[in-house]
Amino acid sequence: MILQLDPPLPLETPKGRGWGHLLIDYSQEHDLLWVVFLNENGECWTFPNADIRMVSNLSLGRPGYVSHSLDYSRFGPGDIPGQHSSALADRGIGSPPAETPGS
Repeated sequence: MILQLDPPLPLETPKGRGWGHLLIDYSQEHDLLWVVFLNENGECWTFPNADIRMVSNLSLGRPGYVSHSLDYSRFGPGDIPGQHSSALADRGIGSPPAETPGS
């Protein structure tokens, strides 16, 4: 089965960022295959499901590659993990990281 994605999805791939336009499903015995056109050079590549990731989008609570131990389902002001707090503090989102004594 081939599914055309409408709208296309912005994806991270091993070859860089691109837009996923098609999803190929050969059956339950095979990985899903994503047909992606790369931003850098327009090349068309097919990647197995395990090799692609959605691009980050802070507005949707998807800051990028995250550990499975973090729960981003409740992402919002006050729930921002420490590694993202400093980047967002200048925008008034969350709180700046606490300073450590002696630094």
